[in-house]
Amino acid sequence: MPQRTVRFIIRPDGRVVERVEGVAGDACQQLTENVEAALGTVEHQESTSEAFLQPEIQSLSLPAQLN
Repeated sequence: MPQRTVRFIIRPDGRVVERVEGVAGDACQQLTENVEAALGTVEHQESTSEAFLQPEIQSLSLPAQLN
């Protein structure tokens, strides 16, 4: 599983910049929605290229047992 990182930059004027790395698809918004609600109004959102990737789905294939 890739490393997931959430970075916050607090600017001198009090604005907070949030950047999420290692999360594909819309899972980014699910990951950060509680933090954003606690911080206040979101003025701007910009999706990175990772937001447009399909999340990897891990599956396991088992061989059929013939008796």
